Amino acid sequence: MFTRQIGIDLGTANTIVFVPSRGFIINEPTIVALSLPDNTVLAVGKEAKEMIGRTPDDIVAYRPLKDGVIADYYITRAMLKYFVAKAVGSLNIFKPEVVISVPAGITPTERRAVLNAALDAGAREAYIVKEPILAALGAGIPINSPSGNMIINIGGGTSEVAVVSLGGIVSWSSLRVAGNKFDQAITDYVKKKYAISIGEQMAENIKFEIGAALPTKEKLEFQIRGRDLMSGLPKDLVINANEVAEALKPHLLDIAASVQNVFNSTPPELVADIMEKGIILSGGGAHLRYIDEFFKRMSGGVQTYIAEEPLFCVAKGTGLILNHLDVYKRTLLNKR
Repeated sequence: MFTRQIGIDLGTANTIVFVPSRGFIINEPTIVALSLPDNTVLAVGKEAKEMIGRTPDDIVAYRPLKDGVIADYYITRAMLKYFVAKAVGSLNIFKPEVVISVPAGITPTERRAVLNAALDAGAREAYIVKEPILAALGAGIPINSPSGNMIINIGGGTSEVAVVSLGGIVSWSSLRVAGNKFDQAITDYVKKKYAISIGEQMAENIKFEIGAALPTKEKLEFQIRGRDLMSGLPKDLVINANEVAEALKPHLLDIAASVQNVFNSTPPELVADIMEKGIILSGGGAHLRYIDEFFKRMSGGVQTYIAEEPLFCVAKGTGLILNHLDVYKRTLLNKR
């Protein structure tokens, strides 16, 4: 079967590829491993992630996106080429139409870079849609209705807060504080409190296993292994969920402040709608324990709900757009 349409959630941490009628066919880290002597791509995705912190000097595991936008055009193009080829298969003679997600705060230059990278990677046509719209669609929010809906999408590089009504974004905030900054905060916390250096993947494992947005009475612990900065020797340590909540608190408060700013710039009628219907959380960051309760407290008691399969909301949104591409071409999509 020929694949003529592909939806790509191009995230800082993970790239998810959706194909209509086949579903999610790729969910891999947005990482490329390069051989420095000849500047060639050695591995992409999961294979490249396994190399982080374990490579010799002449091999570098590289994240080509930073804060939701392209930091290295050529590596991003190579990565997209790999994902597109994997999605369409070697026998496909048709170039696909591609819908790609971008942060709400993307600049015209960054937008053009995404379009060009997709076209150079083998797309026949490339369309870009802002993440809050895609996340809202994937979360089942009726974006074309005349009432207001708030979505908070916490990804790897950016946290997007938006109020959506009548098919468009009424007010929004795009903050470059999200999953990657959470990992760094955990690394810094362990280093400062225990004088132990841990790797990027260990910090991510801590976040997944015992990450919490609020202190808890539950006894959630995780054993970590790192390097003692005093002796230089390996050392084991047990960390608990309350310590992780303490490490993440400053970043979560930053996101809560951006939610407040969006409320401040939203018309009162739409604020009333949101108070009635609640706030929807999506993105990988929505997996943090008690994050819905955190935003409920920070928004003055507005009910907050986690979307079904929050990590896949943006990719699901690309699928819905591909299913009704002719309709969306006239409204949402920015064509090259």
